[in-house]
Amino acid sequence: MDLELLRTFLELNRTRHFGRAAEHLHLTQAAVSSRLKSLEQLLGVTLFERSRREMRLTPEGGRLIRHAERQIAAWRAARQDVSLAQASEQLVIGGSLRLWDVLLQRWLHDLRRTYADMAIIAESQSPDLLTRRLIDGTLDVAIMLEPAQLDIMQIREIAALEFVCVSNVAGLQIEQALRRRDYIYVDWGLSYALDHRRAFPDAPEAMTRVSHAKMAFEYINLLGGSAYLPRRMVEKDIDFGLLHEVEGAPVFRRQAYATFPVRSPRLNLIEKSLGLVRAT
Repeated sequence: MDLELLRTFLELNRTRHFGRAAEHLHLTQAAVSSRLKSLEQLLGVTLFERSRREMRLTPEGGRLIRHAERQIAAWRAARQDVSLAQASEQLVIGGSLRLWDVLLQRWLHDLRRTYADMAIIAESQSPDLLTRRLIDGTLDVAIMLEPAQLDIMQIREIAALEFVCVSNVAGLQIEQALRRRDYIYVDWGLSYALDHRRAFPDAPEAMTRVSHAKMAFEYINLLGGSAYLPRRMVEKDIDFGLLHEVEGAPVFRRQAYATFPVRSPRLNLIEKSLGLVRAT
């Protein structure tokens, strides 16, 4: 199996557009089309239903996604393991997209400073994909807010996060912030959404919703507004008077959890690496 065919398939699934996939893969549209055709002929199935307006995965295409992701991840790990002869050990770490800028980027830096000779593969993905990778054995440890409860996985609380409501406007009350058009709702997961709704049952739907803290942070700095962001992300801006805590806003608290296989061959290395996660 040519892994480039699988990479092209995954990029087409992500973009659902031949032109954008070709641009991201640095290929021509004809080359992307040819690769997809070759993969479909090799498997003897149609992977996408194509029309003028859209591309949709067929059931066969949907079943291929997991296998394609696993093959590419396994090859990446094998290539690094074999090629980096000077590396004493290898660790594949993952984190949810929501946590990477908030917590895990610094963890990656600390890992590199502490283990200069260790080969590291780091990635941020959705919780579902991280869980699949843990089960498949192509990921050693993942950090998430809401990990799946599985008997074959150890789950350990690794850090506590505080989310505070901040604004570029001083003296703003929480009732005012929620009703302004520039309130930004940051998606911190299902349990956060439930707590937010319980705390503010009469609040209108936010005009702007984002999936990452950094998106809201940059938005507020450029356009103004208010949002719930991790205290560790905004504390310096608050100290310098660039941002202000919204008055009367409750503080939401969440735990980040490390998940890793119970019988991992790298259990000792995982334990040591988790000791570098800096909890608040």
